[in-house]
Amino acid sequence: MSTAKDRDSLPGPKAQALMARDRLVTTPSYPRDYPFVMAKGRGAEVWDVDGNRYLDFMSGIGVCSTGHAHPLVVQAIKEAADDFLHISSDYWHERMTQLAERIAALNPVRGPAQVLICQSGTESVEGALKLARYVTGRPRFLGFLGGFHGRSMGSLAFTSSKYTQQSGFFPTMPGVTHVPYPNIYRPLLAGADQGMAVLDYIEKVLFQSNVPAREVAAILVEPLQGEGGYLVPPDSFLSGLRALCDRHGILLIFDEVQSGIGRTGRMFACEHWGVAPDIMTLAKGLASGLPLGLVVARRELMEKWQRGAHGNTFGGNPLCCAAALATLELVRNQYAANAAAVGEYFLGKLRLLQRQYQCIGDVRGKGLMIGMELVSDRESREPARELCAAVLTHAFHQGLLLLSCGQSTVRFIPPLMIDRSHVDEALERLQRALGAALAGP
Repeated sequence: MSTAKDRDSLPGPKAQALMARDRLVTTPSYPRDYPFVMAKGRGAEVWDVDGNRYLDFMSGIGVCSTGHAHPLVVQAIKEAADDFLHISSDYWHERMTQLAERIAALNPVRGPAQVLICQSGTESVEGALKLARYVTGRPRFLGFLGGFHGRSMGSLAFTSSKYTQQSGFFPTMPGVTHVPYPNIYRPLLAGADQGMAVLDYIEKVLFQSNVPAREVAAILVEPLQGEGGYLVPPDSFLSGLRALCDRHGILLIFDEVQSGIGRTGRMFACEHWGVAPDIMTLAKGLASGLPLGLVVARRELMEKWQRGAHGNTFGGNPLCCAAALATLELVRNQYAANAAAVGEYFLGKLRLLQRQYQCIGDVRGKGLMIGMELVSDRESREPARELCAAVLTHAFHQGLLLLSCGQSTVRFIPPLMIDRSHVDEALERLQRALGAALAGP
């Protein structure tokens, strides 16, 4: 086990050696924020190859929802592996059908639903887009500035949380128009209610001047925006978007890849506003670390797909389905409620911290999807990008794993099983990181 002094020399020798090997054979495109080389994880704790312990408050970008190596999830995977490792989605097996039944029973689209199983968030978005075009016969889509929906060419056409994600890849899939996502802390449009301002912009400006509503197949939106800054929309927004789509015969797609499966204290984030989509995409925390994505749609839409219209080889992998079934049980029975309770405690503690540090401009979130936006000045709200990067680096050296989002927001996305003691320990380490970052080099 390392000491505080040892942490000053991170990464350790074993980590340095592995990274040197990796540099020769692995693409440099991965956006690695700090030199963490993992060896083991249990719950909310992880250890690197040199034996250093860390508190994991990024959980593999929200993937390890039930914590690292949850025993019930691991057991479910082992039992599935003993049966068989693969059968393509051209055929059937019990766990695949059971997962689809379980998701449909959660009623994400308010009515009978059918599911397409794939491997990732970006693939689930691609499937949703294909379905929307197929059933409506319309060519266009609306997306939102700040959104992240994946990196393959269809989903990338919507992704706009950083220009680097699209840089060098134009043209992506044509037909996507972006509009502002309602940002309460940084309003872009005139009006006290940013939700209504965005809706008015779509209907009274965009649909009148540039995009014919009758040509729009779907609007793709994150109910709580992730990579764009962990933005919680005004209460008017999702219900207004639902009504707008209904008026114009447009399908509403909720991307719940990051916000779904208990992350916000509800099974799906959209439940906070009582609004249901026509199509929902899921992935990340769905299988506690195994690659799995879902397209969930109203049955009447999904049934319009003809045989062979869409599919994939690895969809419905038995190990991934087993992990998802165990994850859903854990989230439904305890971890969604835990995320709500511990998240409320965490938000309260961060808002107390905000009183002590002028650089904390805003604290927002739901459940255990929380953002702390750093600013250079509270009056101007100028984003403190360099400070945010420094906080992540110093947090790593303090034994706390974090990620950023938006322009200068530290995001907290820990496993849903954490308790208040984990929050208290993380806050101690965060304060030390903030102090070191503010002190400078």
